Order: sequence, then C-alpha cells, then structure tokens
Amino acid sequence: MTQEERWLAKYNEIMAFMAENHRRQSKYYMEERNNWNWMRHQQKLMGRGELKAERVELFERLMRVCEEYKHVNQYK
Repeated sequence: MTQEERWLAKYNEIMAFMAENHRRQSKYYMEERNNWNWMRHQQKLMGRGELKAERVELFERLMRVCEEYKHVNQYK
C-alpha cells in the first residue's frame, strides 16, 4: 500500500465515522485518539504549507464537515 493510499484510507475512515456518528473524533476516547492525532497533524502541515497540493482540497472538505459537527456549549 502506497503512502497516498494510506492517506486516502485514513481520510475515508474519518469521513465515514462522522457520517455514522454525527460527531467529530475525540481525543478523550482511546479508540478515536489515533484519528484525532492524524487530523491535528494534517492541520499543522496545512498551516505550514507542507500538505501536498492534491490533498489540500480533500482536507478542506474534511474540515468543513468537522465544522458542521463542532461541539456547542449547551450552558451558554
């Protein structure tokens, strides 16, 4: 499996998780922590301009989906 295939597999895994559970990955659940770390690392790469050009559009789409499931403080 190439690096590109692994990246796309992780991307699809996270998108499927959000579609199924209607929420983002959590750093507090050990089974979700790996995917949460992957997303944070990709955000850092994108911020530094080191994310590959073909991945930027896909990752931006992932971040838009994440915004839909952003946690809202119920006690505001």
